[in-house]
Amino acid sequence: MHDDDYFLARAIELATRGSQAGEGGPFGAVLVRDGHIIAEGWNRVVASNDPTAHAEIGAIRTACAGAGHFHLPGCTLYASSEPCPMCLSAAYWARIERIVFANSRAEAAAIGFCDDELYGELNRHFAQRSIIMEHHPMPGALRPLEHWSSNPDRVAY
Repeated sequence: MHDDDYFLARAIELATRGSQAGEGGPFGAVLVRDGHIIAEGWNRVVASNDPTAHAEIGAIRTACAGAGHFHLPGCTLYASSEPCPMCLSAAYWARIERIVFANSRAEAAAIGFCDDELYGELNRHFAQRSIIMEHHPMPGALRPLEHWSSNPDRVAY
């Protein structure tokens, strides 16, 4: 069995286990570095009452805690389904090198998940999104950004 098949099968197994236990949707994720699983996750939105408790987020959090760093260079994320915009963004923030997924967002949409709608929403100007967003500049609002930017000891990410 090819490595991608092996790790994707594990992500699918986690998706099945978590959803059958009623913890959340049918999604699982595995993070791999140098051919070894460093973290796993499954959707726990229902169990935790946390809309961010997606499989990929759980795996990224576990891997970063284990690595002692917020970047995961050289890692591949295996996901049972195409990552939603939140999980894809987290993968970019974590500097994950590669993502391999089994089911497309269209397949997730066919059973009621709105990932495709969210991708479309993010492509709109903030004033045209379904959530009301207002740009409200404030005096002094830039100060925290300027202080952080000028701090030579800041940890860039």
